[in-house]
Amino acid sequence: MKIYTRHGDSGSTDLFGGVRVTKSHPRLMAYGTLDELNSSLGVLRLYAHDTVVSSTSLQRVQDDLFVLGALLATPEEKKDLLENKMKKTTWSIADIEKDIDRLTDMAGPMTAFVLPGGSPGAAFAHVARTVCRRAERQVVLLSHGEIIDPHVVEYLNRLGDWLFAVARAENVAAGVTDIEWRPR
Repeated sequence: MKIYTRHGDSGSTDLFGGVRVTKSHPRLMAYGTLDELNSSLGVLRLYAHDTVVSSTSLQRVQDDLFVLGALLATPEEKKDLLENKMKKTTWSIADIEKDIDRLTDMAGPMTAFVLPGGSPGAAFAHVARTVCRRAERQVVLLSHGEIIDPHVVEYLNRLGDWLFAVARAENVAAGVTDIEWRPR
């Protein structure tokens, strides 16, 4: 399989099932941002403390993002083609929430807004969180004109919360205090 096909040189690409769209299509913007988020998580895996989140758990989220990307890359009229190829489910919302609670217990209660930064793991978790929030906004925008599985938005919303909790717990694991925002 070659890396280049030359099919996208004109500024268009194929969705799953063969539907051709421009590379500026909201569907591509949404799943392209999932790809960016996945790359951010790859960097976070280099810096995360195992006591906060294991590399295996982060890879699970990366796998989930491929599932969500496949859902977004498939127009409604081609959905049956995807369902025949993929039966994978994502990390459940209830389990994400349970892990958010665990991470929050590690970090303690918040007393102020937190600025991104602190330890390297926290900083990269915050970068991933902001990319996740952008992906969520783009999926919501896409859903205004196309049918989108509601689980995609719910998962991204909770994943953004989880990444914030990861960032705070990463600072604790590194012995670094959260950088609190204080209005002047």
